[in-house]
Amino acid sequence: MLEEALKKGFRGDIMFDTASRGRYSTDASIYQITPKGVAAPTGREDVEIALAAAAESGVPLTGRGGGTSQCGQTVNSGLILDNARYFNGIIELDVENRRVVVEPGIVLDELNRALKPHGLWYPVDVSTSSRATIGGMAANNSCGGRSLRYGTMRDNVRSIDAVLHDGSFAHFGPVSRDALRGNGTFDRIAADMLDLGEEHTALIDARFPKLTRRVGGYNLDSLVPNGKDVNLAHLLVGSEGTLAYFTAIELDLWPLVGDKVLGICHFPTFYEAMDATQHLVKLDPLSVELVDSTMIGLSRQIPMFRPTIEQAVRGEPAALLLVEFDEGSAEGNAAKLKALHETMGDLGFDWSHDGKGWGGVTDVTDARLQAQVTEVRKSGLNIMMSMKQEGKPVSFVEDCAVELKDLAEYTAGLTEIFEKNGTQGTWYAHASVGCLHVRPVLNLKLDEDVKKMRSIAEEAFDLVAHYKGSHSGEHGDGIVRSEFHEKMFGPEITTQFLRVKDQFDPERRFNPNKIVEAPKMDDRSLFRYTPDYEVKPLKTAFDWSAYPGAGGGFQGAVEMCNNNGACRKLAGGAMCPSYRATRNELDVTRGRANTLRLALSGQLGPDALTSDAMAETLKFCVSCKACKRECPTGVDMAKMKAEVTAARVEKHGLGLHERLVGYMPDYAPYAAKVPWLINMRNSIPLLARLMEKPTGFAASRKLPHWSSKPFRDSEAQDENPDVILFADIFNRYFEPENLRAALRVLRAGGKRVAVATDGQSKPLDSGRTYLSTGLMEKARKTGQRLLDALAPHAEKGLPIIGLEPSCLLTLRDEIPALLPGTQAETVAAQARMLEEYIAEAAEAGDLTLPLKPVGKPLKLHGHCHQKAHDVVPAIQRTLALLPETDVDIIESSCCGMAGSFGYGVETEEVSRKMGELSLFPAVREAGDAIIVADGTSCRHQIADGTEREAFHVARVLDMALEGRGR
Repeated sequence: MLEEALKKGFRGDIMFDTASRGRYSTDASIYQITPKGVAAPTGREDVEIALAAAAESGVPLTGRGGGTSQCGQTVNSGLILDNARYFNGIIELDVENRRVVVEPGIVLDELNRALKPHGLWYPVDVSTSSRATIGGMAANNSCGGRSLRYGTMRDNVRSIDAVLHDGSFAHFGPVSRDALRGNGTFDRIAADMLDLGEEHTALIDARFPKLTRRVGGYNLDSLVPNGKDVNLAHLLVGSEGTLAYFTAIELDLWPLVGDKVLGICHFPTFYEAMDATQHLVKLDPLSVELVDSTMIGLSRQIPMFRPTIEQAVRGEPAALLLVEFDEGSAEGNAAKLKALHETMGDLGFDWSHDGKGWGGVTDVTDARLQAQVTEVRKSGLNIMMSMKQEGKPVSFVEDCAVELKDLAEYTAGLTEIFEKNGTQGTWYAHASVGCLHVRPVLNLKLDEDVKKMRSIAEEAFDLVAHYKGSHSGEHGDGIVRSEFHEKMFGPEITTQFLRVKDQFDPERRFNPNKIVEAPKMDDRSLFRYTPDYEVKPLKTAFDWSAYPGAGGGFQGAVEMCNNNGACRKLAGGAMCPSYRATRNELDVTRGRANTLRLALSGQLGPDALTSDAMAETLKFCVSCKACKRECPTGVDMAKMKAEVTAARVEKHGLGLHERLVGYMPDYAPYAAKVPWLINMRNSIPLLARLMEKPTGFAASRKLPHWSSKPFRDSEAQDENPDVILFADIFNRYFEPENLRAALRVLRAGGKRVAVATDGQSKPLDSGRTYLSTGLMEKARKTGQRLLDALAPHAEKGLPIIGLEPSCLLTLRDEIPALLPGTQAETVAAQARMLEEYIAEAAEAGDLTLPLKPVGKPLKLHGHCHQKAHDVVPAIQRTLALLPETDVDIIESSCCGMAGSFGYGVETEEVSRKMGELSLFPAVREAGDAIIVADGTSCRHQIADGTEREAFHVARVLDMALEGRGR
């Protein structure tokens, strides 16, 4: 009934299939509630249609932005509306008056990118800024790291347009009683809210905490008369979508922050750091953010963050306070840093002291390092969640806030509560405003730990009440905290909360059971992991033993996704390229991981793992490996996709398209004998069209060109070699000039080279095509053959050098997971991309290349696997050996070709969209620069999408050896 009603005029997406409903059943909280359906509105008209359809069907409506709520605000049993996909535009920008009106689904970072050319920004800089939407931030009254200076969402929202429970439309902003002359829905609501504020001024003043960080309940204090018109938008802020549906939000804007400086204060104990905060804020910093020793330790284990910690942290502090200043001038910033050092000295901290007196300040004036440190802090939640054990830091007392004078004692008291319940907490975030994120480590699959959670919550909120603090300082109420409002505010105030809900939403059409009429926070029927949650044993191909659970740990690896949504970022880094092209939850790492978890646990029905719905979920995953590096909890969706593909192939077999891709290493030696015959498909359009349907290769794409002179192992078999060259099948058969260029470069550097071989006629292979098509046993046998051939060289300490990232890096990633053991580890330790070897050898003085300028600047596009394994810096260091040559990196995600992905009939369109996001425009604007790309698929995508030739770094170096340039 609901789905049919929606189809009458709704222009956006309508999703009622089991998998889609499952993907929207969770947010970043501990809860899971399956909705009746999901829809993605394109604008206000769609919202009105959805509300009417939901009302007709008797189900509630819940708005959703990035789906990153910590407390269960965006899960419910009715209709979920995903604003982020389409309802995400800028309606009006008034630069002169520093204001903007936006649709609710616009992401904060996207808004700020649009504002930056005008010298403006929206300063409620939440840690989830890459995926948090303005609508969600307003509904939650988000705060951000710099609320000490800029305040919260409530302080920066001018007005809100919204659809009311009866479908009428209203503008919420400053309102006076004189203006309320009608008898419409809005006028009745507004009049009663003004009455409420006047009637209960004293009660509100007595019961509401006097803190900036107080976002629990409804903002009744915004209704108290203060000599000017009451702004009713401030009542909607923080209402969690329970009162009205936002359609437009008017915001105050601020001038961009200038050059900043950062002082990193080191402390010997956590208590000392908390006690010092009240003194440091007197220096009027932009922010003071906490990082504790647990977060430092976990960050050191994450490749993306390890270099930052090594640069920024001195010794082994128990806690850091990141103190940020923006004084508008270098002199002013320097003076503030000097004052910070003096204040730390006055508090008794010195690097030369021992024990409780040890500590001091490290200055960070470099903007790049500041950004990296900020990224570590903003990723605090996800870093904490990177623990691979069953127990995880759980959010439920996470962001209580107290006055700074009480901060040290409060944190000490909360630590005692944790210890009393047999656990410990992890601490980070907003010390400057007395709001620390703390999560005790619990396993909520265990009833014992659920009881601990209830006990901790009761005691913690009693402690917060003792200090007259707020039990919700940033992340809102949702399911996890709403039931505690009476404890925090008293029965009189909670009665008024109910009055607000009754006036705005008498039929309970908007996101029910949040803020008022809430369920118990420990109702396990609402948990992601219910009492009957179970994953049955399953066979897996890879080694997942670092994780707990079924499938040798595969279950635990999948469950590492905590729905933080970092994969939803639309710029910066490489994750998640298919989502950037489609903006569909189906196509983001989180959506895939949730679908996998639901399938493994039987929640999507029998055989869900090998179903068409699962195949559709993974169809646009390009196995780029960006999530392996950039997901803060390390979800490796590429490896998971290979597992699922293998299971599907075992049950259903392979189609012709997959066979042509997967078995290429088997038929390549024969195809290389008649390249002219196979290449005819590219030169005869009619033939390409005729072959499209049976082969699955898009007729609009030219397939890789088979070389008439493929590379032969005999071309390089120097005696007593210094290095071993692994000749992959792609460069061997399609672009052998790259391998030959690499030989010339290595020999020009004085190196003896031998191509890896085991004496068989069939060349060695990485198994990449088998892995991508689910042929795991073929991949295993191929990998073992490769290891057997390479291990003797690796044991001698010889570098094993490769040119194709997806093949060489298999030796460091998939093959050790397929064939765990000493042999794989030994080979992996010696495996190097060509540029890695050259950079390391040159810096060690072991290789000197007689290079000349190439005569043109270089534009470098990194292959996804190079990015995932942090190889791109090595390419830069290698290209820096070229004299008088400028090298710029193209800031791009996946090129979009991704092996065979871009050639497929069903995936070609998305492939091109991925290329157009950033890579193609950058190449078109590159002028006469030489485009450098090590990936075979990258070079083909660039040629196809821009008609520009891209070159492997080996050929660029070869040009410089010859001094020809281009």
